[in-house]
Amino acid sequence: MLVLTRKPGEGFVIGDDITIKIVEMKGGGVRIGIEAPQDKKIYRQEIYDRITMENRTAAQWNMTDLDTLSDNLSVGIKKK
Repeated sequence: MLVLTRKPGEGFVIGDDITIKIVEMKGGGVRIGIEAPQDKKIYRQEIYDRITMENRTAAQWNMTDLDTLSDNLSVGIKKK
């Protein structure tokens, strides 16, 4: 991990198209500004962690779930 020390108004560049600037430091918090192309996804760490956890959960399945879905679909088809 690269650790940098920056003062308000200073920043750094990631690649050719992302700029990070320190906007303000107060009360134990840091406000940063990010300039990046709109196609780059930028998330706070806790949000990103929640997204990946939800994706992992959604990707898990078992045969009971598929059997239940199959039964429900076949009942719906028979009613028609």
